[in-house]
Amino acid sequence: MNRRNFLTAGAVASSAMALGVVGVASSCHADSKSTIDAVANMSRRTLGSGAHSIAVSAIGLGCMGMSYHRSFVPDKQAMISVIRNGADLGLNFFDTAEAYGPFVNESLVGEALKPIRKDITLATKFGFKGGKPSVGLDSRPERIRKVVEESLGRLQTDYIDLLYQHRIDPTIPIEDVAGTVKDLIAEGKVKHFGMSETDFSLTQDGLSLIRKAHAIQPVTAIQSEYSIMTRQPESEVLALCEELGIGFVPYSPLSRGLITGYINERTKYIPTNDNRPTLPRYQPEAILANWPMLDVLKEFGDQKGLTIAQVALAWLLAQKPFVVPIPGTTKLAHLQENLQAANYKFDADELAKLTADLSAIEIVGDRFS
Repeated sequence: MNRRNFLTAGAVASSAMALGVVGVASSCHADSKSTIDAVANMSRRTLGSGAHSIAVSAIGLGCMGMSYHRSFVPDKQAMISVIRNGADLGLNFFDTAEAYGPFVNESLVGEALKPIRKDITLATKFGFKGGKPSVGLDSRPERIRKVVEESLGRLQTDYIDLLYQHRIDPTIPIEDVAGTVKDLIAEGKVKHFGMSETDFSLTQDGLSLIRKAHAIQPVTAIQSEYSIMTRQPESEVLALCEELGIGFVPYSPLSRGLITGYINERTKYIPTNDNRPTLPRYQPEAILANWPMLDVLKEFGDQKGLTIAQVALAWLLAQKPFVVPIPGTTKLAHLQENLQAANYKFDADELAKLTADLSAIEIVGDRFS
């Protein structure tokens, strides 16, 4: 048994005993090899099309919360261990940004992934002045180039697999942004171009921006918030992605812990390192009003041997074959739980019933103020 299988066997066994995760045996006996292979070789999906496509694990890892915006900051070595164990379990798609910290999350991710850099897909982002969202937007071509050079250093790599514009800068033509990334791709410093929150742009028509950018440099992925509680991308952007051959990467697919029940109306945050206290949907009264959503997921999961998180992620995966959610976590047990969601396949009737039940619940509180 090689190192990857040895680590995977231990992770699978421990997660099965602790969580009773669907598809994982409670002990490793005669069928342990097939169980290990099923986890370590988890299904792959494709973001983008043609020469601008990337094959990634069906579920990725959003690394932001390991150092930014989630109140506590876990031990660095513990987070490196979570990231590397995720790779041993077959996860190969990792997401960070200069703005997360700023800078410290890229450094953490770069250190964790350096030994296996060639085996994974690494995504990061540009778009803010000094890497600080609170200061303002900045997608000037010279700023993009500066960010890429600095990110390469922190990530301890010589190329970025997927470079996103973090937010639309209304002062810079999107053609200039896409053109700059195209030049960086030609130079070998970047492999693919992505856009984040474009469909939620408040200043311009997001769909038009995607088309304009795509005409200059084909877009591999759009990253936006998408979950059972935030379903705006379904109205138009998923259809546009399908038309143009662009992948879709939902961030906060578990609504920052809200969908899982990990946070509730009594949760205390550290406001200096958490944006949730400022978000309408995370106010105590909104959390209580939205709790029926969790009840629907629990009822379904109880019948299928799934956790609430697994139902929510499996539902996202069932929407389109080019959807690749990137739930964040700081705990290996939750990471194992999330990855197992990719193994569940809905039949048409149960998916339609679950979707109808979820759609009947009116969500209280906007995602942003």
